[in-house]
Amino acid sequence: MQQALTEPHRKKLFWACFVALMATSFAFIIRIMILGDLAREFDLTETQRGEILGVGIWPFAVSIILFSLVIDRIGYGKAILFAFACHSAFALLTITATGYGSLYVASLLGGLAAGAIEAAINPVVATMYRDQKTKWLNILHAGWPGGMVVAGLLSMLMGADASWKWKVGLIFLPVLIYGGLMLTCRFPVSERVAAGVPHKEMLRQAGWLGALVASTLVLNEVGRVFGAPTWMVWAAIALVVAATAAYVRSPGDPLFFLLTLIMMPLAITELGTDSWITSLMEPEMAAVGLNPLWVLVYTTLIMMILRFSAGPIVHRLKPLGLLAVSSLLAVAGLTLLSRAGGITILAAATIYGVGKTFFWPTMLGVVSEQCPKGGALTLNMISGIGMLAAGVIGNPLLGNLQDREVERQLLAQAPALHAQVVGEEKRSVFGTYRALDPDKVVALPPQALAQVAELQNAAKKEALSTVALFPVLMFVAYSGLILWFRARGGYRPVQLPAAS
Repeated sequence: MQQALTEPHRKKLFWACFVALMATSFAFIIRIMILGDLAREFDLTETQRGEILGVGIWPFAVSIILFSLVIDRIGYGKAILFAFACHSAFALLTITATGYGSLYVASLLGGLAAGAIEAAINPVVATMYRDQKTKWLNILHAGWPGGMVVAGLLSMLMGADASWKWKVGLIFLPVLIYGGLMLTCRFPVSERVAAGVPHKEMLRQAGWLGALVASTLVLNEVGRVFGAPTWMVWAAIALVVAATAAYVRSPGDPLFFLLTLIMMPLAITELGTDSWITSLMEPEMAAVGLNPLWVLVYTTLIMMILRFSAGPIVHRLKPLGLLAVSSLLAVAGLTLLSRAGGITILAAATIYGVGKTFFWPTMLGVVSEQCPKGGALTLNMISGIGMLAAGVIGNPLLGNLQDREVERQLLAQAPALHAQVVGEEKRSVFGTYRALDPDKVVALPPQALAQVAELQNAAKKEALSTVALFPVLMFVAYSGLILWFRARGGYRPVQLPAAS
């Protein structure tokens, strides 16, 4: 299988995959960087901002799972071509956006592009480096923070006066590079196919429990977007699960199901926080005269450097030990960030940056090592479910927490001001809520405006503190898995035999 590609072909393909992942993180951080500009230009509420961030993430799961079902048959190149088209459309539609609706569609296309990219590159790298999957998946996923660092620095070099539309155009740099490189790359035969594992056996690894988790997250969000009644959404979920169960006749690998559940708080901790960290840290960073984007750039720089050094760390701690230690560091980092001010922001951001570094690629490594019969499906479904959790739950949750906290405190402290600036009731995945009306807020006299700003700043810190609960749950889960593997003789990757 691996001998089908020479070492120069493997290196070229690996770096093409690396740049393609950088393109997805360019799109991710660009949405974050321009979110304030978009909110001011199009009068977006905090929850609407969260929903735009979210739709840039949850469609990832749709494309990554759908492509995973057929990618061994259609080839990796077609998935990458689809991603190239969607990345280009994302940039063009964002630049020409006229409001919330067009921004939502543009971000949706960006999410679909990201899913198609990872549907291809994760199994490609796991196949090329089947004996060191966790190490090389960590190095591959250094492309994610690498893209954020490069895009963030380029954006800041453009200056505060540069139009947000020019910043969106930055995405064409990695998109054109990976598009050109992929045209001349050769792709390997996947590990599952080379081992002779049937397509149906791949589906059995995910089973109807995997279908239940994925369809619940996807269809609930789609139903919310299109205003479908609750009974219709759950009927569609039941139909998907029943059809899957009838075909595969398996609930799936129990370990894989558990890992999908753990992946949800992991994704909220990493991607949900990264989506909001610039906005959440803006008050404290402004107080010391620094661009709040530096928090995200700094933590992602830590992530990039450490992921390139993942081999020795994984060897020493083992994948699950590394994930448990990372969870504790994330708890400490997020808690400190919610209370930090001045120079202590740097220390808190360092702890959080180290904590989040190994989450995503190490989970991919664990799934690929323990569920190799699942091939591209289980490897990519875990990413898809993580993105769904971040997009459908994490991003809107952080925005919703802020809207609700500000509205609650304003009602308690200044009822007259509350009646003056709080808008009409809106609907979100967390139910109805009432948010500040941006037009009414900017019209306030200075004293009232300062009072509202103070409440908004306090709500940002409260949101970060709440997110710190998710890695607590992860630490408990990883500790349990470590004990379970120890009782079975220790953690060892599952090897597939070569096809006869």
